Amino acid sequence: MKTKEALIITGYRNYEIGVFQEKDPKIKVLKKVIRETLIPLIEDGITWIVIGGNLGVELWAGEVVIDLKEEYPEIQLAILFPFEGWGENWKEANQTVLEKVKDGADYVNATSHQPYQNPSQLKNHTAFLLQKTAACLLIYDEEFKGKTEYFLKDARKFQERHAYQILQITMDDLENAIYFSDSI
Repeated sequence: MKTKEALIITGYRNYEIGVFQEKDPKIKVLKKVIRETLIPLIEDGITWIVIGGNLGVELWAGEVVIDLKEEYPEIQLAILFPFEGWGENWKEANQTVLEKVKDGADYVNATSHQPYQNPSQLKNHTAFLLQKTAACLLIYDEEFKGKTEYFLKDARKFQERHAYQILQITMDDLENAIYFSDSI
């Protein structure tokens, strides 16, 4: 994976935005906005899309990337979990979604090859992802707090020392996607 060609996508967990069913219309909006944001980035040279495997935005983005491979066969999906055994304790339906995305990924690994031991594994995971990517795409609005707040803080600190691009899709962007679209 070439650093300058890699983008990490992260954002809200499903429960942070009140999505508990696969048929929730919010997912369709999120996937459409992710797709529309990724296409120009892919056309501009991003070839690796990296996710950490979290429920919500990350796995939905993984599904979008898998679908985009039909139009853009050069793109590749990497899943880098924070630790071994990621998702093993999830409900069966969530594990099924995770397995589907893993099956469509080009690269699957973990930054820590141990099961969860302590929060430093999560911190190390974020640092590794920032070092191995040129940019991040966050589906996150600072007015609506969530776990992505920690990633954003680390990304901003990293950006102070490195050429790193932070792209954000906010709640306003999502609302505009609904308002100005006739196909959602």
